[in-house]
Amino acid sequence: MIIDIDLMPDEGVQVCQEFDFFSMELVDENAVFLKPVSAELYVKKSGEDVFIKGHMSALLSFVCHRCLTPYEFPVDSDFDLVYFPEELDEIKDQLESGDLNSYFYQQRQIDLNELVLEQLNLTFPYKSLCRQDCQGICPVCGIIVREGRCSCEKDETDPRLVKLKTYMKDKR
Repeated sequence: MIIDIDLMPDEGVQVCQEFDFFSMELVDENAVFLKPVSAELYVKKSGEDVFIKGHMSALLSFVCHRCLTPYEFPVDSDFDLVYFPEELDEIKDQLESGDLNSYFYQQRQIDLNELVLEQLNLTFPYKSLCRQDCQGICPVCGIIVREGRCSCEKDETDPRLVKLKTYMKDKR
């Protein structure tokens, strides 16, 4: 959906819509949509600037980076954005880290599909984990550690330090 800034009424525009994206458009290549993205956006123009206040929700499936188990990842996110005209593109270099919610529109239009997809991708974790304390897979037998069936002894000694380890045992 594209918003034409010149046709926008003074009181703004309220958009409530479900957005369908392909999983390949997401930052995490293992993410899969379980429910489409539902977004509520309020778009208001003030002079040449456009302010967008939004809320989105979705349900995705991720694969844990440690144990490779799929898990559900609910998204429930609010955002506030400001769009400036492309003529102000020269101030891009002057934006500070606090201005990360500032964007530029081109041809007096804003593509809401792009906007929602970007905001969705920003909610994703750097490393997707099923739980913060996930211990992953046993490097010896390949069993998922949290299932508790692994009884492997893990010798975590660096092979380059084996002689030092035996020396320390003999010294005791």
